[in-house]
Amino acid sequence: MNKVLVTGGAGFLGSHLCDRLLKDGHDVLCVDNFFTGSKQNIAHLLSHPYFELMRHDVTFPLYVEVDRIFNFACPASPVHYQHDPVQTTKTSVHGAINMLGLAKRTGARILQASTSEVYGDPEVHPQREDYWGRVNPIGIRSCYDEGKRCAETLFFDYHRQNALDIKVVRIFNTYGPRMHPNDGRVVSNFIVQALRGEDITIYGDGSQTRSFCYVDDLIDVIVRMMNSEAGFTGPVNIGNPVEHTMLQLAEKVLQLVGGRSRLVFRPLPSDDPRQRQPDIALARQKLGWEPRVSLEDGLGETIAYFRKLLGAGA
Repeated sequence: MNKVLVTGGAGFLGSHLCDRLLKDGHDVLCVDNFFTGSKQNIAHLLSHPYFELMRHDVTFPLYVEVDRIFNFACPASPVHYQHDPVQTTKTSVHGAINMLGLAKRTGARILQASTSEVYGDPEVHPQREDYWGRVNPIGIRSCYDEGKRCAETLFFDYHRQNALDIKVVRIFNTYGPRMHPNDGRVVSNFIVQALRGEDITIYGDGSQTRSFCYVDDLIDVIVRMMNSEAGFTGPVNIGNPVEHTMLQLAEKVLQLVGGRSRLVFRPLPSDDPRQRQPDIALARQKLGWEPRVSLEDGLGETIAYFRKLLGAGA
């Protein structure tokens, strides 16, 4: 049993990670400031004898004794991270400094939840880990993109300077139950609009692509990365390499939900990437992992979650 800290543990990904860690027999400390996280996501864990919840903002130091740290604290959808862009940058940068300082003091292994956004609007397709990216440093998405890039810099400098045991994963589009219904991400947008019988909003002409990984697959590879051999730092792309256009996704959601929603088209937001697809050769080679859940099956689970949530008045 390890004493494990999960920052952002009441969020979409963090709460699923807490589930998995408890299932694997660990003692879990979940830390969240509840800006985008929800107590509803971890309510079922509050009575678990090896689960502890702490309200805390990672931009302030944290003094606890732990063996492993998963740093997931940061708003991850454009709607949320653009709400307070300065705080978003602080969360990525100050949060990384504080968690790395904690790892240094306790000797803990620490994993950074980075993002495919570090590649920006890529000129290389699919994206490999050795691609440095094409990011606008002064755009409306920069608080998140550059914040996460700086966090990676800090992780590798702490590793080189202090011999810290680090792991870095770059997460591509992920979906599943516990997504926030108003987070502005394309999967939740399409599903909620279809369930409510509203027009489904597609930005641009719908030809831009994303690759969608179901949350269970993603949590599995994150745990594998944390348990991987010492010295294997990453960064490692994790996501589903099967590419879909926004138009294909909208049509698939309509097919599964039913109803008579219309597709409506709006202008493409600033700095929105045209393509996003991970090269996961490194994850296959070093972690023996690849996603197993099909888009149709994953969407079915996610639609069922939102159907129940919206029925409860969310």
